[in-house]
Amino acid sequence: MIDGIWWLVILFAVIAVLWFVAKSRGAKVGEKHSGAKSKNATPNDALQKTSAILKQHFADYRVTRKANHLLVSKQDKKIAMITIDKKIAEGQRRLGDVPVINYHRIPSRAQLTANLQDAE
Repeated sequence: MIDGIWWLVILFAVIAVLWFVAKSRGAKVGEKHSGAKSKNATPNDALQKTSAILKQHFADYRVTRKANHLLVSKQDKKIAMITIDKKIAEGQRRLGDVPVINYHRIPSRAQLTANLQDAE
């Protein structure tokens, strides 16, 4: 039978071996983790283009860019939230008193005009 002290020695040996294996497989000093998202990740190009269309053709609306949506307001009143997501059904729904408009691709100026008039 193995005494208690030998169990501790075996346990520390196993921990040391696992630590060395993890250390050898870990990221190198100059490398960055590929799975980690940084704050400055590539923005959603479709949202960026939609924001540019809104700023260019709808000057009376203020557009605030968030991570996954655009918040459209007029005179400090929230008019609509615009998202571009292919996983969610295209169309409108409400979040409180603000309509959430989802598109699957960059909306045209006519689509934006119609949806923003409906939202007001």
